[in-house]
Amino acid sequence: MTSDLASCLWHQTCQENPAFPDLAGEAEADLVVIGGGYTGCSAALKAAGLGASVRLIEAEDIGSGGSGRNVGLANAGLWLPPEDINAELGAKAGNRLSALLAGAPGMVFSLIEKHAIRCEPERSGTLHCAHAPTGLKDLQRRHAQLTAIGAPVELLPREDAVRRTGSDAVHGALFDPRAGTIQPLAYVRGLARAAAGAGAQLHGNSPATAISRKGSTWHVATPKGSIRARHLIMATNAYARGISGYDAPQVIPVHYFQAATDPLPAALLQKILPGKEGCWDTALVMSSWRLDEAGRLVIGGMGALNHCGSALHRNWLPRKLAALYPDLKEAKLRSFWHGRIAMTTEHLPKILDLQGGFACFGYSGRGIGPGTLFGAAMAEALLTGDSACLPVPPVRDHAIPFASLRSAYYETGAALTHLVSNR
Repeated sequence: MTSDLASCLWHQTCQENPAFPDLAGEAEADLVVIGGGYTGCSAALKAAGLGASVRLIEAEDIGSGGSGRNVGLANAGLWLPPEDINAELGAKAGNRLSALLAGAPGMVFSLIEKHAIRCEPERSGTLHCAHAPTGLKDLQRRHAQLTAIGAPVELLPREDAVRRTGSDAVHGALFDPRAGTIQPLAYVRGLARAAAGAGAQLHGNSPATAISRKGSTWHVATPKGSIRARHLIMATNAYARGISGYDAPQVIPVHYFQAATDPLPAALLQKILPGKEGCWDTALVMSSWRLDEAGRLVIGGMGALNHCGSALHRNWLPRKLAALYPDLKEAKLRSFWHGRIAMTTEHLPKILDLQGGFACFGYSGRGIGPGTLFGAAMAEALLTGDSACLPVPPVRDHAIPFASLRSAYYETGAALTHLVSNR
């Protein structure tokens, strides 16, 4: 995506627009947070609630990274099903992570209610849709594993999935009533407003330029100021910048693009997602679709819009929309934008132990619930000295071989899929 976010729907319709000054001069805090997305703002809110002094710095505006470009699905759990998580972490740690993430949507919607965040919350569940009959096998596997750990998910036959989505193109669906949709930029800015209201001091347009550690004190420099703090949280995820004295953990950058229709007429809204669930499918190159509060259909797929092949993605999207909903074959798509996802090899989020600080990254496309949960947990662990509250055990090092090649693989796969489907 270009640096201009004017074409992003969420930036056009956001009802939460708090203003935060640049960091100027020298400051001290118990905790310094770098990154103003879900993780960073949740950490600042939690830390302030625990009585700590907090400084959060964001290189641009709050939510200018992935948190302001998100699909807006507040899901329970990760992209991986529970048994796959256990295979990576072990049964004890895996089951604990799954249990914590099962409650993440509840945490999100509770914060929205508590702080009156104006982010179009709609807790009507999500539908993981089978894009073809073969997709049902994946949904059946996920359903079996999720119900085995007590998740209240429901496997819908094709006729019910068609009725719930309004699309004949789906072949069944896995319904999760715990989840829902939000306006993702408004949510993160609402968290920032709540953190400021609790006493945290937030700063926009204040990129970290250098980080050092002297004794037990972190020193963070910005273009106009500096912060000294006992604890540090790095919450830049897929939007890490070069910082002197700090090597950002490697991730596989994967891109996802979206666009939106104009608000649909009432007659179509009675047929298309009448229950307002958020949807994504089982295709290898995944698609997602949902409604916003005004009745726009927001649809997206894997790929970036800032390279010479991006026309393949733009041309594919209206065809995908028409395949899902023939009544929308003439609909005009507007507000094209894309964002960057930080993936890890295992598709699991990581916490890197910085000895007096943490770096968190790798939500692999599930940023809203996990980011909210991980941010709060890291703040609590640092301020109380008890790491038992962390969702995953912290690691001391992390590397991904051939990360850039893996990223190119995902982008090439998306482009080729869209090229074939455009013929």
